[in-house]
Amino acid sequence: MSSRHVARSLPLCALILVLSAHPVFAEDSADQSAIIVTASPIVEEAAARVQRTPGGVDVVAADEFEDKLAVSLRDALSFSPGVYTQPRFGQEVRISIRGSGLSRGYHMRGLTLLQDGIPINAADDNGDFQELDPQVFQHLEVYRGGNALRLGGSTLGGAINAVTPTGRSAPGVELRLDGGSFDTLRGKMAYGYADDRGDAFLAITADRSDSDRVHGNRKALRFNGNVGLKLSDRVETRFYASAQTIRQKLAGALNEADAIANPSKGNVFGDQARDIDSIRLQNRTTIALDDATVAFGVYFNAKQLFHPIYQVIDQRSEDRGVFGSVDLTGDIGGMPVALTLGSQARFGRTVARQFVNVNGQPGAPTANAVQKAQTINSYAEARIAPLPTLWLVAGGIYSHGERKIDNRMAAARSGQADFDSVAPKIGLLYEPSDRMQVYANYSRSVEMPGLGELSQAPAGGAPGFTPVGLQKAWTAEIGTRGRAGIATWDVSVYRADIKGEMLQYSVVAGLIPAATFNADRTRHQGIEAGLDLTLSRWARLRQVYQYSDFRFRDDIQFGDNRLPVIPRHFYRAELTLGTDRLSVSPAVEWLPQGAWVDYANSKRVDGYAMLNLTAQAQLRDGVTLFVDARNLTRERAIGDISALVRYVADDPATLANEGSAAFYPIERRAFYAGVRARF
Repeated sequence: MSSRHVARSLPLCALILVLSAHPVFAEDSADQSAIIVTASPIVEEAAARVQRTPGGVDVVAADEFEDKLAVSLRDALSFSPGVYTQPRFGQEVRISIRGSGLSRGYHMRGLTLLQDGIPINAADDNGDFQELDPQVFQHLEVYRGGNALRLGGSTLGGAINAVTPTGRSAPGVELRLDGGSFDTLRGKMAYGYADDRGDAFLAITADRSDSDRVHGNRKALRFNGNVGLKLSDRVETRFYASAQTIRQKLAGALNEADAIANPSKGNVFGDQARDIDSIRLQNRTTIALDDATVAFGVYFNAKQLFHPIYQVIDQRSEDRGVFGSVDLTGDIGGMPVALTLGSQARFGRTVARQFVNVNGQPGAPTANAVQKAQTINSYAEARIAPLPTLWLVAGGIYSHGERKIDNRMAAARSGQADFDSVAPKIGLLYEPSDRMQVYANYSRSVEMPGLGELSQAPAGGAPGFTPVGLQKAWTAEIGTRGRAGIATWDVSVYRADIKGEMLQYSVVAGLIPAATFNADRTRHQGIEAGLDLTLSRWARLRQVYQYSDFRFRDDIQFGDNRLPVIPRHFYRAELTLGTDRLSVSPAVEWLPQGAWVDYANSKRVDGYAMLNLTAQAQLRDGVTLFVDARNLTRERAIGDISALVRYVADDPATLANEGSAAFYPIERRAFYAGVRARF
């Protein structure tokens, strides 16, 4: 890290520490724990903290997906309101909140991913999720849209924080083994230890599968661990380490005819793959003062990506960062007040090379660039309760970003861009009872283009710097969550008016990567709803529903057309019958109407209904057997789509058309089983 970068970050962290030295506030008086439904005290505490946010938030405990073959965030977040997830193949999924990154047909954009509160995203704020392993999550915290302010998130989609266990929260030994269809096999070994001086948690997980599609086989080996040391009664420091080696063949997109009639088909041309070797090191130190909590730390990520696709992409990247925050609580004039201040500074460097793809191996070089990025987010949020049942919230994020591309193969196509933005937020949280909350907020989101958007290739040319502007939006949200009788609910309604949404499409299908442009005006609005019904001591119904109305607004080319990829209606339900000792859970996933394929709205895919089933039996204390059956009716349908400008129908004469190769089939029928033990 250069001295210039450190100098820019130190004043922000110093401000936090100065403020923390004069605590003048006391604890929030609101008690949200009465509306939380979970068996874990640790997850209850996390949910109570998260639900002080006046907006759409959610906490997902690991026990909600531990009886499934959870290989991706889709499996972990399938019942989190407002989170749209669809599989492509293996661990490759689409994940979107409020339409974030909907035109991105690869990787992820518009969401900030964190593990234990520390960003996983690269310094340019683009991200991958393959390195996050649901097997080692204790719980996940989902902050939709502008509600991610307290994690330094300012994007349209918000943030997802995956929290891993510690030696205190998960003492003892845990073993897990599961597998099934397509020669799938996974294993986990974990150990936690704690005493008065500290604690430690270590986990090793392995995963392999031949996939339900040709050329989609994968294997992975991961390590996650952390060690906490109690330096005093008030000070604790924790060191985290994770390492992973991931080998994933890419089955790719199909034309519609193949996706429906031959969903096991895969693309073997070019032996496309995504191979990742990475290591992540981080430290967080927390200091508990009388009326304040201070946290600060550093992290370092190193990653090597070997990625044969249309060409062979060979990248080596390093990301490092510092962060600090302070939470103060107290009262002013008898009114409870809370204040949060924080800053994150991230710096990254990537050596990005490309080669002609010769059957999955590098041929002649086609690109060579050094890409640098930095993103600094500084945020503040104040909360005051003029009435015992009402909290008023105001805050904002100031973001500074720098992106630089040094094109060593075509120097004239080098370039750089700087971005500065402010994203304010106001909101209120009303609690008419200890079992119900009503909230509203109005916030601005700002998304900077990443290096992938700024380094694009013209037709037939090498990639180089391409100017792309900020994506900005104002979002209004109202909602409620709580418990009453047999019902537990979480419902949000939102509208985001977006300027400069980053949309992508293939200029020449199959030849070069998708191009990115800033649209004029678009609007994303919808409903995010979750409803759980405890029908009896042995019957519980979980439901989530999304309504997504995403469209252009008076666009010069597309008028008021709907945006593609995400359908208007999406519904999941799961009925659990039984007890903790023995239960069976049939589940349905239903799209009554499929999504548009293209911006021209000339093609829409069909809807579908898919039936799944899970079951678990506790053989004895600490030992559980489980079964996970998917797509029992062998439904054939389109799951995910890569956005097109205009759909081109399959050519019956050739039985294929690259212009329409934009479809990913839903999962094929599969049966998995496993056993987990803790002692």
